[in-house]
Amino acid sequence: MIDRIEEMAKRALAELAVIQAENLEGWRLKYLGRNGELNGLMRSIGKLPTEDRPSAGQAANLMRSQLETTFELRCAELTDKQDQESSLDVTMSGHTAMLGSLHPVTATLREVRTIFSRLGFRSVVSPEVEWDEYNFEKLNIPQDHPARDMWDTFFLNSDDVPGSMLLRTHTSPAQARVMEQVDPPIRVIAAGRCFRYEDVDASHESMFHQVEGLVVDENITMADLRGTLQYFVRSMFGADREVRIRGSFFPFTEPSCEVDMTCLFCNSEGCRVCGRTGWIEMLGAGMVHPVVLEMAGYDSRRYSGFAFGMGLDRIVMLRHGIDDIRHLFRNDLRFLQQFV
Repeated sequence: MIDRIEEMAKRALAELAVIQAENLEGWRLKYLGRNGELNGLMRSIGKLPTEDRPSAGQAANLMRSQLETTFELRCAELTDKQDQESSLDVTMSGHTAMLGSLHPVTATLREVRTIFSRLGFRSVVSPEVEWDEYNFEKLNIPQDHPARDMWDTFFLNSDDVPGSMLLRTHTSPAQARVMEQVDPPIRVIAAGRCFRYEDVDASHESMFHQVEGLVVDENITMADLRGTLQYFVRSMFGADREVRIRGSFFPFTEPSCEVDMTCLFCNSEGCRVCGRTGWIEMLGAGMVHPVVLEMAGYDSRRYSGFAFGMGLDRIVMLRHGIDDIRHLFRNDLRFLQQFV
């Protein structure tokens, strides 16, 4: 076996001494690759008598080290030679640099912020890694409340506070954080990534983006909510869009509602996208629950407010006719360059 290894190494070194740069990779695969000659010999060592295996293995490892070192030296030698032979023509035009562009989610978020800024909203941020207290408790969802089943939550391991830290399931914790720091009037939006344990398909991802809105002041009503959302929908999707409000349930708003807009694909006539109804569901909203106001230290008899939460990725898909949410996060330049 040792003779076979030495014969193979001698042949390999002879070829390497005269090889050119374009054939280096082929040589490496032939002799040092996973299916190369040296590995083939090393695999056969196991078939040798027990007393012959140590010396054969030592010889094989020594030859591998020698071949690898010689290969690296040959690569450096040929690289230096190419550098010396090449000449730099400073008159040649350079390659045009590839310029990046905004991701469609980022571009849409900027537009959303611009629209709400016209109504006096300011943007705030809140943590993606959140406490259970802010994600649930301060939003009127206590520990044993069945509404927690609506959010398939990723909890984080923590020996000090087990079960208390998680990846936020919605941007609504921003409501509690803002209200405990600021006195009314409040008019803010918070946007960012959220996380839920979802079955990933064309319309669901375990990571997605939401935009949360919050208004708190004296004498805020559902009419203010409807007017705000109608202004947003028409600014984002066109002046001919109509808004419909349907009753719903969220633990942190009362009353709660779902907000639909007329289908922009069929203009309310009914199509596959809107399920033949003429309406597309846009977001959830409602009046801030008095319990949430009280937990923030506000007098719920004096102050009222509304909140809404919308899926930013869904807005991007509707605006650009994207039929699969997974396209947004695959980092496929063929897809993303359509939005340059």
